[in-house]
Amino acid sequence: MPEFVYSNVKKEIETYGYDSVVKSYCRMCHGGCGVLVYVKNGRVAKIAGDPDCPINHGTLCSKGLASAQLAYHPDRLTHPVRRIGPKGSGRWERISWDTALNAIAERINEYKEGFGAESVVLGYGTGRENEAAIYRFANLLGTPNVLTAGHFCYGPRIATSIITCGTNPVVDYENNPQCIMVWGNNIVISNPDEYKGEPFSVAVSRGAKLIAVDPRLTRIAARAEVWLQLRPGTDAALALGMLHVIIREKLYDREFVENHVHGWEPFGKRVEEYPLERVEEITWVPKEKIEAAARLFATAKPAAIQWGVAIEQQVNCADNDRLLMILMGITGNLDKPGGQVLFQTPRIRNVGYFGAHRMLSDVQREKRLGGERFRLAGNFAIINPKCVWDAILEEKPYPVKMLFFISSNPLLTRANAGEIYRALEKVEFMAVSDFFLTPTAELADIVLPSATWLEMDYIGDFWKRHGYILPRRKIIQVGECRSDHEMLNDLAHRVGQGEHWWDNFEQALDWILAPIGITWQEFKKMDHVRGDMVKEKFRVKGFSTPSRKLEIYSTVLESLGYDPLPKHREPPESPVSTPELYRSYPYILITGRRLPGFFHSENRQVEWLRELHKDPVVEIHPDAANREGIRDGDWVIIESPRGKIRQRAKLFAGMDPRIVSAEHGWWFPEKKDPGHGWNESNINLLTSNSYENCDPAMGATHIRSLLCRIYPEGK
Repeated sequence: MPEFVYSNVKKEIETYGYDSVVKSYCRMCHGGCGVLVYVKNGRVAKIAGDPDCPINHGTLCSKGLASAQLAYHPDRLTHPVRRIGPKGSGRWERISWDTALNAIAERINEYKEGFGAESVVLGYGTGRENEAAIYRFANLLGTPNVLTAGHFCYGPRIATSIITCGTNPVVDYENNPQCIMVWGNNIVISNPDEYKGEPFSVAVSRGAKLIAVDPRLTRIAARAEVWLQLRPGTDAALALGMLHVIIREKLYDREFVENHVHGWEPFGKRVEEYPLERVEEITWVPKEKIEAAARLFATAKPAAIQWGVAIEQQVNCADNDRLLMILMGITGNLDKPGGQVLFQTPRIRNVGYFGAHRMLSDVQREKRLGGERFRLAGNFAIINPKCVWDAILEEKPYPVKMLFFISSNPLLTRANAGEIYRALEKVEFMAVSDFFLTPTAELADIVLPSATWLEMDYIGDFWKRHGYILPRRKIIQVGECRSDHEMLNDLAHRVGQGEHWWDNFEQALDWILAPIGITWQEFKKMDHVRGDMVKEKFRVKGFSTPSRKLEIYSTVLESLGYDPLPKHREPPESPVSTPELYRSYPYILITGRRLPGFFHSENRQVEWLRELHKDPVVEIHPDAANREGIRDGDWVIIESPRGKIRQRAKLFAGMDPRIVSAEHGWWFPEKKDPGHGWNESNINLLTSNSYENCDPAMGATHIRSLLCRIYPEGK
């Protein structure tokens, strides 16, 4: 075990009798926060933020602080198990790792030979930084089907940024943005992907002007100079309205537009279709506020947009992302210090290279589920989940016989949970790797015990686009738990891929780091490595797009048969698109509000974190609650055309009375029946996954706004 003892913690070590302090990087959510892990008698005794870490500067959220409670939880799966009896019986027997991996390998090879490699689908969810190894295994196997959250979470940001400006534009908090527009994001709670709440909060404290785009009054919205309280699902119209103001009043960066933008004239004509009177009608945002926000963002230098998945989990997913990048670009804030920076990662073998995407044959690539329908997603190896459920339930366009989910709980986290349950019941064989027997794992044939971040060596954040890589150091071993990387490396040898893998996964880490001339053993003695910082690269090399410019008229989307210009699409269920349905379901339901202790469906069995939030909560405006006979704290029924669930009502005046806001990811580990109450409060029993309601390019499922009715339980 490596020991990194710092002078500022020596006194604490002596006082409390800790054996050592290990410097590492948390992965309880999106990852990247530096931590100091205090060890006593071979166990984690305390976790604190590392003040030397450039990502979080010593701050740490409740999830990171509670990591040891997850690792040592008495219900944690610590050895492989095999189901005995029918699916959902809750009966398991302990087996060895060799028995488990041999059985999984046997099924993989059997289905590959009998039905083609495409009949085996791998999947991952929130991610434990295992995506590179999962894609490598899948591509070498020959299956083009890896089921991720990438169709509506982060993947669209990467796909659309690559075709628009070459890479993901990241807010440069280090260089003091003067204006920050927070759009569909609650960074101080979610700490998403490249970002942590601490640098944002510091920037605001230093005087950065704040614009908040959110249907709810968040803490960020409460501090904002301008709060744009839009109707859920109308983000594209709002962005086009702001662009209308910026172009009409000539607030754009003329030099940048003339020399570095492709498609200015046709884009200007598209924007003319969204005068503020129309945008106000669509979005419910007064045109005066739209004008104020547009002027503030366009004139404050530098300015940046902090965006989140709320804009991606919509039918307008790809266009929402593109419009925000256009706002960044034409105002002169793209690849600018203090604006949106195109960071360069260290020159290692990156996630795409490790994932062996080039080793998947063209023949197999053409078999990707949904690839013909959602063509932009298919170009980035992303599939829509419903394509998998259809291939299981209807065996179209071919049968899917096996699922292997790693750190994924789709029964709680994907749309139309009822259909998912039927698919998981029917699939011939399913393996799961996870920390607990989740509702999804309870339907599996074999479940493997996955290691937490405290139990592995790895190169942290090497998939992100903030320019850093950081060493994650193994500190403890719990039971027989293994990292997903080690497990897949072992399994790969058993299915005939051994020549493309390693004797042990440390050799893989050496291989990743080799281009910068260091080994894993050398890297783990370092704090971090950062890529070169080069400003305004586009002035020398242009943008990494087909036209070498910022493509506000997308040549890639045009070549794929899509509208090359962004536009507003009305949500599939709304007062506008489905007025008759609205009469029966008179509230707009928004889903997915972020909570401090939970990460999607995770952590509801972790004591400290569950204490923060005992029950699933739906927010309802006091006026609406009075109309429906609902009191604060009541258990209520939320119903959509697809089903009904129960959550506890909380009266909240910080949103329009026509809106209710429910939480996602809820199950009840304390319930010892095999389903753990997965169908009691699971918001995805209400959401739709129909193809017609998905983003046409990315296949993003529209889950963030739908129509519902709400009433007291028992009424």
